[in-house]
Amino acid sequence: MRQVVLDTETTGLDPKTGHRIIEIGCVELVNRKLTGRHYHQYINPEREVDDGAIEVHGITNEFLVDKPVFAQIADEFMTFCEGAELVIHNAPFDVGFINWELKLLGSPRWQSVAAHCSVLDTLALAREKHPGQKNNLDALCKRYFVDNSQRDLHGALLDAEILADVYLMMTGGQTDLALAGDQQSNDEESGEQRDPAAGTIRRLAADRAPLSVLQASTEEMEGHQSMLALLEKSAGKHFW
Repeated sequence: MRQVVLDTETTGLDPKTGHRIIEIGCVELVNRKLTGRHYHQYINPEREVDDGAIEVHGITNEFLVDKPVFAQIADEFMTFCEGAELVIHNAPFDVGFINWELKLLGSPRWQSVAAHCSVLDTLALAREKHPGQKNNLDALCKRYFVDNSQRDLHGALLDAEILADVYLMMTGGQTDLALAGDQQSNDEESGEQRDPAAGTIRRLAADRAPLSVLQASTEEMEGHQSMLALLEKSAGKHFW
């Protein structure tokens, strides 16, 4: 099962009023494991970014001047996503913007998200699991002990990485992860332990030594049986 956890940043709130995508971030999951593969791109929206949007994500007009336009990155982006289930928080927002960009593109190959991918909305899923509670990404990080300490501003790739952890925890967790960001270990798997007190994921090396298994000695087994007999005599029956 291949999934792509996706997030976008935009110039504003509504594509139908002319707002555009300025950043796309994606991370790949295969069989609920992070593979280390990702897609990330800043995009020149060919228009000004709203001041309110800049306050949210910090991406300025000056920064975007030399970035490619959507038409230049559409094939690479859509090819990365094609055939996957997209995992998105508040999916109608991001999918609406992507569909609008594809409409403006006018490509006979890429007509809509639904023609190439299925979509899972983690906001809708969170509302089902936690009705009446806050279910934004920061609230879910706190609920599932996912570290979001680097999230001072919204960023598409960082938010996609955080959402991947939240999604996996919200749907049962995972036992193995590829070390994302380490190109030499993209194909290696490692164990994972989550420490609720620390709010972080601690990944264990795949080549770690196996745990030792210590067998009880004959004397220890005889002592154990003697204790059970004593407890039975005192209580009249076992309680296990």
